[in-house]
Amino acid sequence: MYCICIHNNLLNKVRKLDYIPVGLGNESFSSEWLRDNTKENISNKNKYYGEYSFHYWFWKNEMKNIEKNTWIGFCAYRRFWVNPYEINKEVNLNNKILKKIPTKWEQYDVILGDQIKINEIPLIKIFKYGKISLIKNPRAFFKNNRTIKFHFDMFHGNGVLDLAIDQLNHSDREDFRNYVNTRITYNQGNMYICKSKNIMNNYYETIFSWLEKCEKVFGFNLKGYGKIRIYAFLAERFLPFWFTKYTNYLENPIMFKDLREENL
Repeated sequence: MYCICIHNNLLNKVRKLDYIPVGLGNESFSSEWLRDNTKENISNKNKYYGEYSFHYWFWKNEMKNIEKNTWIGFCAYRRFWVNPYEINKEVNLNNKILKKIPTKWEQYDVILGDQIKINEIPLIKIFKYGKISLIKNPRAFFKNNRTIKFHFDMFHGNGVLDLAIDQLNHSDREDFRNYVNTRITYNQGNMYICKSKNIMNNYYETIFSWLEKCEKVFGFNLKGYGKIRIYAFLAERFLPFWFTKYTNYLENPIMFKDLREENL
């Protein structure tokens, strides 16, 4: 399990969880961290790609060294996979998070996070941030019509998602467009666990080819949180679409726990 962090002082806590510490961003990390700025990398894009600068590094440099049928997972210092046997128990973080692959999972290729609803946005918030989105899609006044696309337009720019989808390969373009225009939930966390190197390679080939084409449309002269990390936000919506379309998957809860606030 690779645990992605942006704070060097979390090293000992990640080690105690028996996860692999990954350090991203501009903070000075010790040599004990795995970094995305060595070998073949796009670390210069981390500001815009978020955790995907590490996924690129992993794909190009690390994945080839992993044995076949080995489970590989990704989490972050504020989001962790829940041990399915401890979901309803009051236990500490070290026992609550996933440490061992359940036997049931062996019949699946991929584990995705549980789904989050994005249609529960209060109207007052829509009027504040999404007036244009609502004018363009007045049906979104009703919750069942507040789709992934409406949510994305509202927080990351009207029409941005459509422009990005236009850059996608033909085999996925209209399926993904339909996905974001009809769904009011998606698998959370921009995280997955997988035991197939072939599946991971196919996913990375697709996502990075697409994001590279999107760069030619949106560039890097981006301002504001909702725009600067646009490539990470696009990937966050695409990941559950791609894995649910192409793999035999299972959903598992993800919990929000800030490692900085935990005593291990």
